Amino acid sequence: LFLILMKVCILLGISFTVWFTLLLVFIIVPAIFGVSFGIRRLYMKTLLKVFEWATLRIERGAKEKNHHLYKPYSNAIIAKEPTSLEEEIKEIRRSGSNRDLDSASEFEMSDIFYFARRGVESIMDDEVTKRFSAEELESWNLLTRSNNNFHYISLRLTVLWGLGLLIRYGFLLPLRVTLAVTGVSLLVILTSVIGLLPNGRMKNFLSEKVHLMCYRICVRALTAIITYHDSENKPKNGGICVANHTSPIDVIILASDGCYAMVGQIHGGLMGVIQRSMVKACPHIWFERSEVKDRHLVAKRLSDHVEDKSKLPILIFPEGTCINNTSVMMFKKGSFEIGATVYPVAIKYDPRFGDAFWNSSKFGMVNYLLRMMSSWAIVCSVWYLPPMSREEGEDAVQFANRVKAAIARQGGLVDLLWDGGLKRAKVKDTFKEEQQKLYSKMLVGTQEDRSRS
Repeated sequence: LFLILMKVCILLGISFTVWFTLLLVFIIVPAIFGVSFGIRRLYMKTLLKVFEWATLRIERGAKEKNHHLYKPYSNAIIAKEPTSLEEEIKEIRRSGSNRDLDSASEFEMSDIFYFARRGVESIMDDEVTKRFSAEELESWNLLTRSNNNFHYISLRLTVLWGLGLLIRYGFLLPLRVTLAVTGVSLLVILTSVIGLLPNGRMKNFLSEKVHLMCYRICVRALTAIITYHDSENKPKNGGICVANHTSPIDVIILASDGCYAMVGQIHGGLMGVIQRSMVKACPHIWFERSEVKDRHLVAKRLSDHVEDKSKLPILIFPEGTCINNTSVMMFKKGSFEIGATVYPVAIKYDPRFGDAFWNSSKFGMVNYLLRMMSSWAIVCSVWYLPPMSREEGEDAVQFANRVKAAIARQGGLVDLLWDGGLKRAKVKDTFKEEQQKLYSKMLVGTQEDRSRS
């Protein structure tokens, strides 16, 4: 029995040594130097071919069995070209009456149909709520059997799904957990050590190298395949980097290509340990829970940071919540009131390999990370846009909307004016009052035009 235990221990020791050596040679060391062997790109191309074959097999099987294939729902009501309230009401009046519009009364009963129709459209195709659910795919990526199109098609397809399940949970998940633990552990230990050094160039240099190395290891823990565009526009010291927000891993995606000063609330537990160690090596901006709602205090801390051109650019996600990779919602104006140079960044994920969106109302952080680490890969593109500054006569809201529009345009996302806070809150009265003001303005304007004539 003793000999058997000895042999088992020896085998476990050898297995651990081989496992760690492979991680060190093929993942950790390349991450330290920022190089890649191209394995992940080859892996991505192989997956695409498998997905294509599986989708074609499903379509052929559905055709043979005369099954109707599900297509992601798209409603033409919301997809139509945007028009103003006045134009739509005039169109309703024109189609409902043969009278000339100039002779019509200030109010017509037909106007009610405009508001009734808009209400029904919002119920049937709410452009806010659907931004907080997973993005729908036309093809099957072998990640779930609950796909609307997946029924039993063939033995080969079922075996392929089972093999994929085995690979993801039997090989990729343990590998990624190991890398994640390694990256986080190194970040905590090394930043704590660097924090003991006196402030100066050497400390800043080592801090940046350690942060980059650890984030690159964490990126590999997600098998993240990232394409960075227009690197000449990367954020510079003394500026503010703003980006659209899909997932908590947005931070890792950006920080693996450059160093940033993070902004956020102080947490407890493991996250608190990481925050306390990071701030020792780099001037991140952490707020107590009681300070977060103090806008003047937050603005002053941010302003003091950007005024020091030796400090790293601040990374902020002004939406304040995660959106499902299809659109950009309202930017909070706080970071645009400071007067610093803003560096917009657009992030767009490829949902075919895994859904990066974090639905915080449905999944906890641990559950979400488990889903990420058991997906095929995280594939995304990052665009660094030219720096933008507040123009003369432009207020913070207008500046925020201009930056948001640029990010949406570059990332191929829908530009929405709605506040992401509607995810958990009721519609503000100001939104309702705005529609009332538009309608009354139209009526008053019509009456004034008649008075002049």
